[in-house]
Amino acid sequence: MKRSALIAGLLLLAACSRADPAAQYASAQKAFAAEDYAAARTSVLGALDSDGSNRDMQLLLARTQLKLGDGDGAQSTLTRLEEGGFTSAELVRMKAEAAILRGQARAALDLLGQDETAGAWRLRAAAHTALDNSPAALDALRRGLAADPRDYALVHDYARFLIAAQDYPAAAKAVETLRQLGPKRLDTLMTAGMLAAQLGQLPSAQESFTAAANAFPSRVEPLTALASLADMEGQVDAAQQIVARAAKIAPGHPEVIDLTVLLASEKGDWETVRKTLVGQEATLDPRSANGMSYAEALLRLGHPEHARALFARALLLSPQNPYARLMLAEAQLAVGDARTALRTVQPLSDSVLAGERELDLALRAAKAAKDPSAGVLQARLQSPDLKANQQRAGAGQAALVRQDWPAALTAFGQIPGHENDAEVLRRMALAALRSGQAAAALGFADRALELAPRNADNLHMAALVRLEQGTDRDQMLRLMKQASQLDPANRVIRADLARAVNAGS
Repeated sequence: MKRSALIAGLLLLAACSRADPAAQYASAQKAFAAEDYAAARTSVLGALDSDGSNRDMQLLLARTQLKLGDGDGAQSTLTRLEEGGFTSAELVRMKAEAAILRGQARAALDLLGQDETAGAWRLRAAAHTALDNSPAALDALRRGLAADPRDYALVHDYARFLIAAQDYPAAAKAVETLRQLGPKRLDTLMTAGMLAAQLGQLPSAQESFTAAANAFPSRVEPLTALASLADMEGQVDAAQQIVARAAKIAPGHPEVIDLTVLLASEKGDWETVRKTLVGQEATLDPRSANGMSYAEALLRLGHPEHARALFARALLLSPQNPYARLMLAEAQLAVGDARTALRTVQPLSDSVLAGERELDLALRAAKAAKDPSAGVLQARLQSPDLKANQQRAGAGQAALVRQDWPAALTAFGQIPGHENDAEVLRRMALAALRSGQAAAALGFADRALELAPRNADNLHMAALVRLEQGTDRDQMLRLMKQASQLDPANRVIRADLARAVNAGS
């Protein structure tokens, strides 16, 4: 065979083996429509390898990157489009969304300018949320809905906001709109399941998440939601099996990592927790679930000083978190600082809700510090009333979870000393509020606030009772703002602050 013929044959073979860009683009469009964004990205990138200047392909790539949360990639693609002479209002909105994903929320607001479309208002809401301005976010969502009440993405974001704010009746209406607009879409199924789970309707939630998992087998979100439900029902092994399925799809997905850590923590597999998170230590929020699981892993694996520092930061940032307080005391005792450990754990051990773990830790700290309270703690720990009170507290908490408000009130009301315990009173305030006992709810909430006036959760509950009842607007706003100032990272408080500011508007 002549050399020229051989070369020609090889070139022909290469041309035949190269994928058809039109076919790859069609495949990307199909995957995008099916909400399989990872596959869409792979296909459209393949198409662009052969037709790099194709504007439609570049736009699809940018949309896919935004769906995948890849702000940097989307920004790069959009820049290439602009450099190629393309401009449109949609491109500007896409640039704003990319900016939000890249942590540039203020730049996103500037880009949106005077755009009054529903899509622009949705992005403004996302930007304000990123800036911790929940009132502005809610206002933007409402203005967007006024512009187009049937914009699917906007209704979805509004429903998620309402669920976070625990405004379940309004959230249910938004979910119903999603069902009308896109009954089989992933976000519809996931949001419906999320609302059902929050309402304690676990079979309904499982049905929604299972439908999502079957319809979207390439997505991890339905699987992680199902794993969370299994964990809620105490089926830790089953939850781990579901997470393993999700990890085969996207091992680095944040929800997969979060659940891997959570389930390993529940099983006491601290080495897995440490290995999973050690590379993220510098960026871990110490008050987050992962942050505190990592700190506990360090404590259990023999690094109490390191753990103490992390738990101290967590409690400083989230002073109402009982787990952070308990674990900080554990770490303080482990390094030999018994007196400080006793002071740290006392708000928990003094509560009528204190269980064996809190009392045992306080007793060990008191004995090590030679504190006279050791005798009282020993007596409480050995008292036959302890088990009965724990059963009442457990029954009350279980009733709250399943939203059996009268049962919750009955159980908590049977705990001796509940009338002088802020934690119990706050829970009773919620149960009374949800069961329509306005006067009782206000009384419980205000008594809890009187007992612990600098507690963000108590401030929030006192404000929430007034917000739900539509009374004392000025005081309600003052209390809600104080709660948000004390616990600015609390998403529920932020969402309720937004409702409070916008109440009546």
